[in-house]
Amino acid sequence: MKYPLLLLIKLYQWTISPLLGPVCRYYPSCSHYGYGAIDRHGAIKGTALTVWRILRCNPWSPGGVDHVPPRKRPVWHRRLRDRLRHNRTLSHASPGGAPHHAQGA
Repeated sequence: MKYPLLLLIKLYQWTISPLLGPVCRYYPSCSHYGYGAIDRHGAIKGTALTVWRILRCNPWSPGGVDHVPPRKRPVWHRRLRDRLRHNRTLSHASPGGAPHHAQGA
């Protein structure tokens, strides 16, 4: 579903957008934001972000710079990553917890 939506946005950018001119109050433009949001977050969340952006782009909005938010990993993914990192550091540690040094006379 992601790619047909991206194609629709590209068609809009190639056909309708040049006729309207630069009317978006934000940077990047709403169509570029929508393309980036759907590409980064997928069809459902990307479309929701795009609709929210279009609703905010109106004559009463001050506009400005508004980039697509970064993709967040689910909580379970972060927990699994942290657990794997913790296990990896434990496996590299020495068995006694302290390094073994040769004692000299």
